[in-house]
Amino acid sequence: MTIRPRRSVLYMPGSNARALEKAKTLAADALILDLEDAVAPDAKLEARKQVAEAVKAGGYGRRELVIRINDLKTPWGSDDLAAAIEAQPDAILIPKVSEPQDILKVAERLDAAAAPDSVRLWAMMETPLAMLNARDIAAVAAAPESRLACFIMGTNDLAKETRAGFGQQRLAMLPWLMTCVAAARAFGLDIVDGVYNDFRNEEGFAAECAQGRLCGFDGKTLIHPGQIAVANETFAPTEAEIAAARKIIAAFELPENASKGAIEIDGRMVELLHCEMARRTVAVADAIAAREA
Repeated sequence: MTIRPRRSVLYMPGSNARALEKAKTLAADALILDLEDAVAPDAKLEARKQVAEAVKAGGYGRRELVIRINDLKTPWGSDDLAAAIEAQPDAILIPKVSEPQDILKVAERLDAAAAPDSVRLWAMMETPLAMLNARDIAAVAAAPESRLACFIMGTNDLAKETRAGFGQQRLAMLPWLMTCVAAARAFGLDIVDGVYNDFRNEEGFAAECAQGRLCGFDGKTLIHPGQIAVANETFAPTEAEIAAARKIIAAFELPENASKGAIEIDGRMVELLHCEMARRTVAVADAIAAREA
C-alpha cells in the first residue's frame, strides 16, 4: 500500500521569493506554489518565473511540490501551464474545475509535451457545477492518462459562488464536502479539505480540522505556517489507533484465524474489513514516520 501523507497542504504565494525559500524549512507535507488567487495581476509574470525556478532548483526535501496555475480561460493560464510542465513539479493544480473535460484537456497538454508520468494533476473543487459533477470529474481518474490524483476543496470560492456561509460548523457546506469525499473515494483519489480563514483562531482551526478528519479528508489546505502542527497532528493516526490496528493485524495473521472472516478481540467482533482499515492505518503511520525521518 503506497501512501503519501497530505495532512498539511500549505499555500505559498508565488510572488513572494522569501516565502518560497522559507517553505524549505516548514513541516508541511505539501506546498502549493500559487500563481492564482494569492498573486496580484501585475505580479503574475514574476510569480511564474520565480515558482518555475524554485521547483527546478529543488531543495524542498520530501515535501510534495504543487503548482497552482491560473484558469486556462485567463490571459495567464496557458503560459502558466507551459511553465509548470517544464518545471516538472509533483503535481499541477487546476483551478475552477467544473467538468471532466477541464482535467482531460490539461492532461492532453502534458502528454503532448512528453511530461513524465510522475507529474500528476490535482483538481480544485470550488464551483457549483463541480459539486453537481463531482462523480464524473472523479471518474476520469479511472483512465491513467488523466493523471488525476487529488481533489482540493476550494471552500472560499464555493461560498462566493453559492452564497453559502461557514457558520454552525459549516452546516450549509457539509452536503458538498461529503459528496466530494464520496466521489474521490469511489475512484481512488485523495481529497484535502478547504482553508480556515481566521488563522489566529487556534481553537476554531483545531475544531475544523477535527471535523475534516471525521468527514474523511486526508488533510487540510492551510494559509499560514502556524496551522501546520495542528493539521499534522489531527490528520495522523494516534498512538492508540496505531496500537489497536497492529493488534487487529496480528490477530488475523494467527494460523487459527487464517480462514476466518470475523474474530473476537477484547470482547469485540472484528471483521476482515476492519483488518483492511487497520492495514491502512499502519501504512499511513509508516509513511508519516518516513516523511518525518
